[in-house]
Amino acid sequence: MESSVRPPAVAGTFYQADPGLLEAETRGYLATAAPTQLDFPLRMLIVPHAGHVYSGPVAATGYRLLGAGSDWRRIVMLGPSHFVPFPGLALPEATTFETPLGAVAVDTAGMVELMRDPLVTVSPDAHEREHCLEVQLPFLQIVVPGVPVIPVLTGAVDVGAAAGLIVPLLDDETLLLVSSDLSHYHDAATARRLDAHTAEAIVDLAPDRLDYESACGRTGIQIALLIAGDRGYRARLLDLRNSGDTAGPPDRVVGYGAFALG
Repeated sequence: MESSVRPPAVAGTFYQADPGLLEAETRGYLATAAPTQLDFPLRMLIVPHAGHVYSGPVAATGYRLLGAGSDWRRIVMLGPSHFVPFPGLALPEATTFETPLGAVAVDTAGMVELMRDPLVTVSPDAHEREHCLEVQLPFLQIVVPGVPVIPVLTGAVDVGAAAGLIVPLLDDETLLLVSSDLSHYHDAATARRLDAHTAEAIVDLAPDRLDYESACGRTGIQIALLIAGDRGYRARLLDLRNSGDTAGPPDRVVGYGAFALG
């Protein structure tokens, strides 16, 4: 693949554009996140993707698990396309993603493997403005620096077929990272009720109990849950809050959850 760079699209809006401020803020979220001890080997993470001031504290509870002692070879990233509709799965044209903290390499060998299937297309348009994967990169640059990623956006796709494409990429040194917020624009009390139901479905590895209102990245979550169920994994809720709990008003909130699977 010809080398090309995907520049940051939401630096300065979803997270700090200044490298020093971004690093300090991200390390602050990680330092204050509640520590968690898993009783299973980590294989997958589900984390939110809003502006860092809103969802960063929740995402950090997941990323804290990737610190000392981890030995990841690559990270497969799944997230929803917010702006460009398409069938199947979409990869970027770029071989490098940039943030204010520097470059993140794309695992081109994994991309080529996915591109053998007609369900997978290359869509620079879908990735150009998309924030759901980009906002994860500063966390990855700090907790697992130098680890390449395979950035995959989900469109209108059969979940079982998509899971079948992702499975060959996953080994003990590959993390599956799903980027998804939960409920949207309810009052805080309603959001807590809806998100608790979604969290229960995720912990139970029950993709069929998720619907359109459950999560904006529902497809990616369902792909992960199908694979996790087939492999006999377990899931653990790490954190469950909403924007009213972190940095926003309580009358119209977005739900955030962090989950570990393995």
